[in-house]
Amino acid sequence: MSTLHELTTADGADLAELKSNMNVDYVISYHISADKAEAEAGFIQLIEVLTKVGLASEVRHGDGSSVLVFVKVASNDYLASQIYRERLQDWLFGVRTTAPEKDIGKAFEIEPVTEAERLRLVNLLLTKPKTEGGAGITPSAGQWKNVTSIFPLHDHAFNTIWIKKWSTKYFLDDEDLDRIRDKFGESVAFYFAFLQSYFAFQFAPAAFGVASWLILGHYSWLFAFANSLWSVVFFEWWKKKEIDLAVQWGVRNVSRIQHARTKFQWDHEAPDPITGELVKHYSPTKRLQTQLLQVPFALACLLVLGALYVFCFSIEIFLTQIYNGPFKSYLTFTPTIILSGILPVLSALLTKFAEVLTERENYQTSDAHTASLIRKIFILNFITSYTPLFLSAFVYMPFGNLMMPYLDVFKTTAHRFYNDKSVTAQEFHINQDRLKGQMIYFAVTAQVVNVALEFVVPYLKQIVFKKVEKVQAKRSASQDESHIQDPPEERKFLQRVRDEAKLGVYDVAVDYREMIVQFGYLSLFSSIWPLTPLSFLINNWIELRSDAMKIAMSCQRPIPWRSDSIGPWLSSLGFLSWAGSLVSAALVFLFSGEDGGPNGDPSNVNVVGLLVAILVSEHVYLGIQFIVRYTLNQMDSPGLQKEKKERFAMRKQLLEETFGPDAMEAAVPPTSRTGEKITLAALEEEARKLSTTGGNSPEQIFWLRQQGMDETLAIGRKLITSAKPQEKWDAMKATFETVEEAVVDELLSSILSLTD
Repeated sequence: MSTLHELTTADGADLAELKSNMNVDYVISYHISADKAEAEAGFIQLIEVLTKVGLASEVRHGDGSSVLVFVKVASNDYLASQIYRERLQDWLFGVRTTAPEKDIGKAFEIEPVTEAERLRLVNLLLTKPKTEGGAGITPSAGQWKNVTSIFPLHDHAFNTIWIKKWSTKYFLDDEDLDRIRDKFGESVAFYFAFLQSYFAFQFAPAAFGVASWLILGHYSWLFAFANSLWSVVFFEWWKKKEIDLAVQWGVRNVSRIQHARTKFQWDHEAPDPITGELVKHYSPTKRLQTQLLQVPFALACLLVLGALYVFCFSIEIFLTQIYNGPFKSYLTFTPTIILSGILPVLSALLTKFAEVLTERENYQTSDAHTASLIRKIFILNFITSYTPLFLSAFVYMPFGNLMMPYLDVFKTTAHRFYNDKSVTAQEFHINQDRLKGQMIYFAVTAQVVNVALEFVVPYLKQIVFKKVEKVQAKRSASQDESHIQDPPEERKFLQRVRDEAKLGVYDVAVDYREMIVQFGYLSLFSSIWPLTPLSFLINNWIELRSDAMKIAMSCQRPIPWRSDSIGPWLSSLGFLSWAGSLVSAALVFLFSGEDGGPNGDPSNVNVVGLLVAILVSEHVYLGIQFIVRYTLNQMDSPGLQKEKKERFAMRKQLLEETFGPDAMEAAVPPTSRTGEKITLAALEEEARKLSTTGGNSPEQIFWLRQQGMDETLAIGRKLITSAKPQEKWDAMKATFETVEEAVVDELLSSILSLTD
């Protein structure tokens, strides 16, 4: 694996081991278990199934307990046919506006195959079910339990240029995002596009937050309104922006194309009523029964995590504001130690349970499975991230004085360990700055810690482990004479592959989760500390670059999956934007007065006023959302313009192919000058046709009495000239009939109005 120095120096791309990937598409890391016979049988199955789907393979030794299987497409013609089939499928599902050229060679000349497209298709050959033409390999599951990972190799020359360029730029442009899309697919590109847009949008609330902090102070109605307005504008704008990006990247409606899950277990097969194809079915009743478990799952998460937070919260209040005994300065870290030790374990257990529950729901497609899992993860993140602030704002501040009697249990416990004289209590007062201190921690300290845990710590671990492995490798090589030596020309390349095999898998959902949680802090609680947007603005500039470095250095290369949006995270964004209007209104109403809030006494809370403030805030939010959505819908965008242009070109081409090159020109109706001239020869020709066909029907005779427009005009003018003026009785009769109809209509209208 390349180092930070190699990625940031100009000559990093010139290193021999970074020049070529040996035309390898994917690497399969195969673990050699203790049962050598079983491992050998599994390896034989692996190579056989790879060969059957048209993939060539090479094997090299790994880290001593594994082997590395290098995979590439055996025939480029076969890969071209697979890519052409996918493009044709895109057209049939409405992803592409035009069908690909029928000549495959010409189609690839017009639209060459991208690296992301090639890697995605090869991955589908590896992982698709066998019934759909794939190898059906599921790493670490079933018969493929010895397959630990399947990953493409990094393009280190690209990574070097990528990191160096981003480290010297303040803003990303469309060209940067296009490069990400071509290398890592639309799924990763959408994340960076979202983060870049989110970062750019934060300049407005950051500037207004600084002004509010200097002039308006905390819990400002004006800042809360501006922040809610910003959140709804960003949410609605991003919904339009992601459609624009999907059109520009040619993946609009790509979510219609669903890939079947290899782990899907169907009950029965039945013919499709439309296509007649056999379709696998799973009972919707069974799935619904499993899905209903999400309700107790959410309640269990709330109960378990809430109880932990309440327990630590109570200990913290007791130790910081009541307890005045020995070791107080050390004991105040007790809640932090408890949370740091127990919370990760509980979160991991609940996350595992969420994965098991999603697996039991047995979705047929990968997208449906991922969406269901993300919804559960969002519930967990919502509870773990925002519970401390909710407890402080809506429990401690309004009801703090009522909590005092229940904290005596901690005082009694302290007396058991120390004598009565050493344990004393101080008078309890509500800490008015508690919310502000917590918000500063989440907006500043937690962001710094997160960057360190996400990038710095893994990088340092990677360096240390690499040095340890080199020492161990030297010792084992000196002790083991049968140690396998790499060919000299492959040594550096294979060492890099072994390093990449030990890296973690990049999951874009983890980065999305981090940004959505941050957006929640901003929309829900930023009125507590107006400098929150500024802190997040600075953090996100760093986050853009640290995430790029994480992909390039700390993770295996992502599989370039396609996507037409940020997926289920968009719903989470909308929910947090709406919830922010309610929570901000409640916070400002409770704490914006001169007293600084209820001060621990619930009698100081105007419940009716609080409910009215929340209700009005929600309706204002919905009204603003309607106006913003309507306004944005009236605006055109480059992506939608491109889509309209492509569809117009498609219609024009179809009409020209059907009716000729002049099909799009407006048809000229016949006039007295351009109309047909009826001549004696034309009349004789018409009479001849009638005589030969025996046509003497009344319909034909009716249309032959006047030949052409000129004759019709002449006869019509003659009839008008010879018409007699209307007599008096006829005029009176016509007038009476008109009046009679008007009276009847009026009566009918009156009757209908009475019945209504």
